[in-house]
Amino acid sequence: MDTEVTQSPSHLVKGKGQKAKMDCVPIKGHINVYWYRRKLEEAFEFLVYFQKQDIVKGTEVFKERFSAECPQNSPCSLEINSTEAADSALYFCASSQSTVLRVSSS
Repeated sequence: MDTEVTQSPSHLVKGKGQKAKMDCVPIKGHINVYWYRRKLEEAFEFLVYFQKQDIVKGTEVFKERFSAECPQNSPCSLEINSTEAADSALYFCASSQSTVLRVSSS
């Protein structure tokens, strides 16, 4: 059984205005896939969340500049449609079997 998420390529360098595509193979049996990015010295930034093959939630930044898909039995992908200097970051994929309910005490 696969016990970790696999991302490729391990690094990617692109010039301004190019497309940049990253792939993610979630843990076998996981139906939820999440993409995040982390710019230098900043907090993690959520981009998009899939449940099975469907996008459940995407941020405005994602909707404006990115595309993504998560086909059944194929790697999920995240693509920057036209790179900018501000896209320089570490991009992370995560997967889970089910969603986590967040409960606020206030």
